[in-house]
Amino acid sequence: FDGFCGTGMTGVAAQLCGDKRTVESLGYYVDDEGNIYDQPPSPAGGRGAGGEGPISRLGARKAVLVDLSPAATFIAYNYNTPVDVAAFEREARRILQEVEDACGWMYETLHTDGKTKGRINYTVWSDVFMCPECGREMVFWDVAVDKEAGKVRKTFSCPHCGVEHHKRNLDRAWETMYDRALGQTVRRAKQIPVIINYSVGRSRYEKRPNADDLALIRKIEESDIPYKFPTDAIPQGDKTSDPFNIGITHIHHFYTRRNLWVLAAMWHQTKAAAQAIQPIMVFALTAAMRYLTRMSKLGTTYYFRGGGGAINAGILGTLYIPSFSSENNVLRTMSIRLPKLYRVLRQSFIRGSASISAQSASGLVRGPHRFVDYIFVDPPFGGNLMYSELNFLWETWLRVFTNNHPEAIVNKVQRKGLLEYQHLMEQCFREFYRVLKPGRWMTVEFHNSKNSIWNAIQEAMLRAGFVVADVRTFDKRQGTFNQITATGAVKQDLIISAYKPRTGFERRFLEQAGSEEGAWAFVRQHLERLPIVVEQDGALEVVAERQAYLLYDRMVAFHIQRGFSVPMGAAEFYAGLKQRFPERDGMYFLPHQVAEYDRRRLRAERVEQLALFVTDEKSAIQWLRQELDPATGSGPQTYQDLQPKFLRELHKARHEALPELSEMLAQNFLKDEQDRWYVPDPARQEDLEKLRERSLLREFQEYAQGKGRLRVFRTEAVRAGFKHAWHERDYRLIVKVAERLPESVLQEDASLLMYYDNALMRAESEPAQERLL
Repeated sequence: FDGFCGTGMTGVAAQLCGDKRTVESLGYYVDDEGNIYDQPPSPAGGRGAGGEGPISRLGARKAVLVDLSPAATFIAYNYNTPVDVAAFEREARRILQEVEDACGWMYETLHTDGKTKGRINYTVWSDVFMCPECGREMVFWDVAVDKEAGKVRKTFSCPHCGVEHHKRNLDRAWETMYDRALGQTVRRAKQIPVIINYSVGRSRYEKRPNADDLALIRKIEESDIPYKFPTDAIPQGDKTSDPFNIGITHIHHFYTRRNLWVLAAMWHQTKAAAQAIQPIMVFALTAAMRYLTRMSKLGTTYYFRGGGGAINAGILGTLYIPSFSSENNVLRTMSIRLPKLYRVLRQSFIRGSASISAQSASGLVRGPHRFVDYIFVDPPFGGNLMYSELNFLWETWLRVFTNNHPEAIVNKVQRKGLLEYQHLMEQCFREFYRVLKPGRWMTVEFHNSKNSIWNAIQEAMLRAGFVVADVRTFDKRQGTFNQITATGAVKQDLIISAYKPRTGFERRFLEQAGSEEGAWAFVRQHLERLPIVVEQDGALEVVAERQAYLLYDRMVAFHIQRGFSVPMGAAEFYAGLKQRFPERDGMYFLPHQVAEYDRRRLRAERVEQLALFVTDEKSAIQWLRQELDPATGSGPQTYQDLQPKFLRELHKARHEALPELSEMLAQNFLKDEQDRWYVPDPARQEDLEKLRERSLLREFQEYAQGKGRLRVFRTEAVRAGFKHAWHERDYRLIVKVAERLPESVLQEDASLLMYYDNALMRAESEPAQERLL
């Protein structure tokens, strides 16, 4: 369940699981029987060097590839369908030759000697602006480009009156033309050709377009294209303001007349090809499509200085037409790209084992319950990319369009905000939960710089029934994964691992729900699912999910999402953890897991502690606990020792009424005879926690009795109040106080959002008190 072309690559990855060389290239070891190990087996055989058994078996996985977009599933089909490469190559060469014979004259130009014919590689088109002083046109290429420095000047002078200008302060020049495809006059922002890059033999040259070149362009503009091409009106959308602002209202306006003609000719010839070859030829054309539009961009730095490709496909994720647009020769582009595709297809191992469906992932109606072993999801990230708008470029040629009604995005035009996005994602995750086998895993890749979007995704997963077991950032450059402990660290790709609890556990939990036995049963099964050891570069990483505060958060969330009261407070929970489970380096293990950790701990060079971001009271207390614990920090310290360290780590949110450091120490820690603060033992910690909770609830009562928007408040007091109100089943109180909070705070705090969403659902289903009376 992926977004855009990644769907197809997921199917390829499923096939690669059966390729020994590929699996071993990722750092795994595969024995002769197809068992896969994290490390090579020891001489004793049957287990890895560290004593671990095989983690998997070699073999291609059968993939079900689902995407809402027909463009995406078309790509997925071609990635995952075998093809007769020899037949494809013959047909592609025939098509290129047919189109060359019909349209090759459009890319001809005269060499500067006035008699030798050259072949156009690309033509650069430049924006034209109006000088507000003298009212005359300024060709942007001529006035703004510093050819010697190889860059575009920020300010430049009008060549007619000499007044200096900045691009953002100028109006475009416009032209009116007759659109032969629409049969009407249209107005568009003016661009003119300024550079022609062409070849004579094997030599490349450049020149300014001459009268013959301009006459050729004019001839093409004034001729009817003898082939069909799409003329669909561009729908209103979040990303369509860019083309609308320069007069691009229909899909064919994204192309120069010349390239549109040649593309239409290639499409016509492709449709006449053998049925088995048509999909892969259309795939090749659509893969090059964006590069052949007016969105293709001249990179001025590379153009003048070298060091990379001067032409690129433009600003990805947008429909933006650059000021220096590159009209690339369609025939030349395809003649370069097709041989690369032949080579890839000859090496392909694809056997066509994927099932592909263009539909919403929220309704996999054909699938029975619990038939999937593993799910990989790369969902839309809120409002990052408007897939249905961007895919419109390809889908107009394919003649199958995305139904954007169930599209899970944040989009003003579609009237989808954060809540609608979360609801749509929840529908999808509920369906994933339905089809996934109990005890199996789901991986979610996520990227968005807004905490609110991350919380919406997480809340949707939890409400569907999944339990999050691991969250890591993925560094694409380094190819490494790193755990995160704060929702502020979402400016990289996140890899979220979640599982569906086993059926037996869910049944037992329902029998014990709301009791301490049920809470500890959850912790045991959760610890069973978590990785015992994570090792990187000789160092063991602390597994964040095994730390006390996250185990508590997961236990609370599991109860809340299933509508049950939480049977114990944090201090009682922490004390119970110490009594029931072995602790190592601030992490908790099941008895049979701790021996494995101890063995690996002895071999490791060190244990890397996780960095904590101090943004509010909760994270401040976590940081203090880590710093004062001898196992994870510097041990007991005086206030004078702690304060400078604390201030260095503090990045307080604007709305947060953070207590003084001295107050947080007094409420959560104890002081020895030498005035050093230390982490109390569990019994004393529980007493401190009760005193602190009473103080927080008194503060919460003030929020509950007041009116109007809260601008500055103590988030921990709100959390404590919500927890108490949930226990008392006072859902309306939670909703009342939540509606006083700034929306951004509510959406960006996973704990507050969880209580609010679940309380809102229950408050709305309760009969009003006055009706009962």
